[in-house]
Amino acid sequence: MKICKITVENFRLLKDFSIDLEDELSLVVGKNNVGKTSLLTVLEKFLGSKSKGSIAFDDFNIEFKNYLYKLIEDKDANIEEGEQLGIKLRLYIKYNEDDDLSNISSVLMDLDPENNYVILGFDYLFKNIALQQAKQDFAVFVEKKGAEKKCDLIRLFLSKKYSDYFDLDIKSLAYNIKSSAISEDVFISLLKENISLKNILNFQCISARRDVSNKGNEGSLSSQTSEIYRRIESSDDQSKTVDDFQEKLAETDYELTGIYSKLFQDVIEKVRKFGGIVSDESAIEIVSTLQHRELLAENTTVTYTHGDESLPEHYNGLGYMNLISIIFQIEILVTKFRRSKKEKPADINLLFIEEPEAHTHPQMQYIFIKNIKSLLAEGIVREDEDNRKLQYVISSHSSHIVSESDFNDIKYLKKETSNSVVARNLSDLEKYYTEKGEEKQYRFLKQYLTLNRAELFFADKAILIEGDTERILLPAMMKKLDQEESENALLSQNISIVEVGAYSHIFEIFIDFIGMKKCLIITDVDSCLMDPQFEDDEKKVPKNNAEGTQKTVVKACPVLHPEASITSNYSLLHFHNVLREGSLDYFKKLPLEEKVLNVKDGARVSDIDGNILLVYQTESDGYYPRSFEDAFFHINMDFLQDDKNDFESLTKKWFKDFCSGKIDSYCLAEKGVIKKPSLAIEILLNSNNDEAENQFSNWKIPIYIREGLEWLRK
Repeated sequence: MKICKITVENFRLLKDFSIDLEDELSLVVGKNNVGKTSLLTVLEKFLGSKSKGSIAFDDFNIEFKNYLYKLIEDKDANIEEGEQLGIKLRLYIKYNEDDDLSNISSVLMDLDPENNYVILGFDYLFKNIALQQAKQDFAVFVEKKGAEKKCDLIRLFLSKKYSDYFDLDIKSLAYNIKSSAISEDVFISLLKENISLKNILNFQCISARRDVSNKGNEGSLSSQTSEIYRRIESSDDQSKTVDDFQEKLAETDYELTGIYSKLFQDVIEKVRKFGGIVSDESAIEIVSTLQHRELLAENTTVTYTHGDESLPEHYNGLGYMNLISIIFQIEILVTKFRRSKKEKPADINLLFIEEPEAHTHPQMQYIFIKNIKSLLAEGIVREDEDNRKLQYVISSHSSHIVSESDFNDIKYLKKETSNSVVARNLSDLEKYYTEKGEEKQYRFLKQYLTLNRAELFFADKAILIEGDTERILLPAMMKKLDQEESENALLSQNISIVEVGAYSHIFEIFIDFIGMKKCLIITDVDSCLMDPQFEDDEKKVPKNNAEGTQKTVVKACPVLHPEASITSNYSLLHFHNVLREGSLDYFKKLPLEEKVLNVKDGARVSDIDGNILLVYQTESDGYYPRSFEDAFFHINMDFLQDDKNDFESLTKKWFKDFCSGKIDSYCLAEKGVIKKPSLAIEILLNSNNDEAENQFSNWKIPIYIREGLEWLRK
């Protein structure tokens, strides 16, 4: 038995939200402010407290609140028949024939053997009879407040009075297995029928707001030991050890009582002398009563070993403190799930851990997610072998945790509008790639993201580049632009730079899937010509293909070569849906605004408001470069020829010929570069500051990269 899906309506950012849960781990990821904490909070408020008093006015979705304002302000507005206004939480519980159905029998709505779902509903809804009363109350409120603005008054009114018009209900709802639809008007009210969910569902959580501190006067870990003991004792787990502990305390009490009688003898005698009429009426005795729980709470210290020394817990770093605290809390909560011998565990046990990566360095985050899966996979183990599985949800901002997780466990949250969030299963990506016949690309993407570039899940914008040269120099180029224009500084934005080689097209579906705001692809125009092949070059005897046509090969050449006709860059051809034949002329003439792409009717089209831009080399002063090095050399001749600069990554012969004008920048880029990463590093090493202390001032950014970064900045 498990929760397979959760839906939420009108709770904060979760306006119309649905998320699927895995059998064990569901890893919920996404950028900041996309509803991860909202998901935890709505579960806490409905499954934890089960009190309508826990719903705050600001828990309502903003769009819903605006609708409610208009409904109450407008005297003629009314609620449509069957319309339900408020916050809804739905838990889809799936069971199979091996499950014990004794607990859920009271909430079963369908005896159809093919229907193996139970839908639990938690509602905080506007009362059907409340609207007219709310309108009347608001009119009185406005009259009392006088001339204040109405738009402020309605919010002020509802923030104070909203709870008068809403009711909490917990339901079991009818579910149509064939249409996968819930019948909202067919249900059992569990509150009215006094049906408890205690034995069906047990929800616990570890919030990101953990009580962890490394201040010397705070023993946050030590205090948790008493809580762990209290849970162990109440669950009858390790009963022999608990009995031994309590017996030893009783023996100690007896011995300490004898010592106390001597230690406090004087004061006891003085109290006895102030007795009443009856002899020894005021006689007292000071006895030892060591309470096991309080003893642990006040007198147990967690230490950690450093060499041969045992040091206090607060000497440890916050990362280890956080990690140990989570393990302690898991131990406490597992005992809650386990319960005592006298009561069985619930059928479904759901644990939510929020942002476990707090204060921890990347390596520790890798270790955490590896070990936590094996720890929680044990489930709930009892001495009587009445064991249960454990479902757990972990929310995270950590790319390191994502990279160590199973791709199919990941649930990606993204904003659709300013007030609405959706959750997507990363396992669905495979379907999108398969539909286009790109199963191999999906396998590559899955491996690449988890091993190298999981930070893409958390980026607002991305730059996809081909190689090491751009990777090394791009931060410097971004810095140069930020020095020129500080508004919307590139280095202050959440931009991820990813090296993808010649495979940026593989990321297209993924970029759309996660809703990337902007993606800049920096690539090369890769001009080529079709070179005919001959058996005999002097007589021009053609070398033919099997079909009898003349054999040709693609050969790299300068862009302005008279026979240059195609680009060998597959990403350009793919994104613009252009055939290779004659493609070079198309890309040479393409203006910047038509290089920006969007999706329309399932196809990629030019759109100035699109989210993908491919930039490649453009004409400059009558010259058209083919590659990054070609473009950089052409516009930075003074920088390269400066005697103060040293470029050991360039072959001396070809570099000398370039400086003397015997060869152009294309020839130097093709023949004279020994190692491209070394060239990029030397460009940075030879960079100077100007009089205004602007960095990298003695060289220029190639035009096409500048255009792309300016687009990305906005």
